[in-house]
Amino acid sequence: MAEYGEWNRKGAALSDVTAKAEYDVSRDFIVKGIQAAKLEYRHGVMQGNPYLRILRTQLEKYIIEELGEDYLVRVKTQTELRRIKKEISDLKKKLNALQERKDDLEESLRK
Repeated sequence: MAEYGEWNRKGAALSDVTAKAEYDVSRDFIVKGIQAAKLEYRHGVMQGNPYLRILRTQLEKYIIEELGEDYLVRVKTQTELRRIKKEISDLKKKLNALQERKDDLEESLRK
C-alpha cells in the first residue's frame, strides 16, 4: 500500500511509457504486476491517449523481485548515462552558439 501522499510527490509516480524508457520494462510486465497486486495504479489520459500511472518505489521493488537487483542497477545506470550524454551535447551546442556570438561581437568592436 502506498504511503500517505505518495501519489502527489514529485517524481513518485510515472506512466507506463516513462517506465519503458527508464527501466526498459514492457506494459505487459506492469500489467502482470498490477494483476499480482504488487503495483498500485491509476488511469490517466493525455490528449485522448490512455496510460497507467504507477508508483516508482513499487515498480523498483517489483523489478528487483522479478528481474533481480543487478538488472535494476544496470538499467538505472544506463538511464543516467543517457541523460548525462544528452546534457553534455546540449551544453556543447550552447557553448558553440555563445562562442560564435562572442566572435561576432569582438569582430564588430574591431571595426
